[in-house]
Amino acid sequence: MLSDWFDTPQGQYVLAWEQAQFDSAVDDVFGYYAVQVGLPRLDFLRENRIPLHVTVGLDSGSSVRAEPWTLPLASQSIDLVVLPHVLEFSPHPHHILREAERVLMPEGSIVIAGFNPLSLWGARRTLDMRREYPWSGRFIGLLRLRDWLHLLGFELNGGKFGCYAPPFIRSKWLERAGFMEKAGDRWWPIGGGVYVVRAVKHTVGMRIVMPSWKDMRAPEKALAPAARRQGARRTATVTRIGPRRKHG
Repeated sequence: MLSDWFDTPQGQYVLAWEQAQFDSAVDDVFGYYAVQVGLPRLDFLRENRIPLHVTVGLDSGSSVRAEPWTLPLASQSIDLVVLPHVLEFSPHPHHILREAERVLMPEGSIVIAGFNPLSLWGARRTLDMRREYPWSGRFIGLLRLRDWLHLLGFELNGGKFGCYAPPFIRSKWLERAGFMEKAGDRWWPIGGGVYVVRAVKHTVGMRIVMPSWKDMRAPEKALAPAARRQGARRTATVTRIGPRRKHG
């Protein structure tokens, strides 16, 4: 299981970086309900101040047992959804994102962690024939993920690559490669082994159609016909507004 891999030196290296990114990404998201899908043993919502946190998944320890692509949650009821390495280890990543979009309220946030195929970690996956965790996952590039989110009405508003060291097995080698973090972040920013991104769900608002004021002018009062008195040397013209008065 992926949660067991996080107990290894490689996993601890990745988890330390990702946990810091999740802490920063969820800190300023407010509301009433937050959901973490998968990895219930790890708390990626620990820095979020939403009062009710729920973990959904099939792993032991989940507060709600359900498939991540069929969430038993009401539509537009959740303020924050986090997906830590859920998409690349699922046969239905599109369905998971669609479900996340369904349950999120308008302007709700989603935070996603994934392995970067365009990295040393992605190359390690290509060369691994045993397909153990995490190399058994189908790594999803950030550009593809961004397109999926865009089609569902999400807009990226934050994200970062990290873990530039090669995927060494031993912790001492990972520590010796620590200098690659700053170097990679500066010289090869898209080459990190993993990424964490945040997106906001936007809904198309109603367009208020205002009347055309030029066409809605108040009608002008008509002028009554001029009355002319006959038989006098001088002809007087009287103009008044309203109905014509009858003369006896």
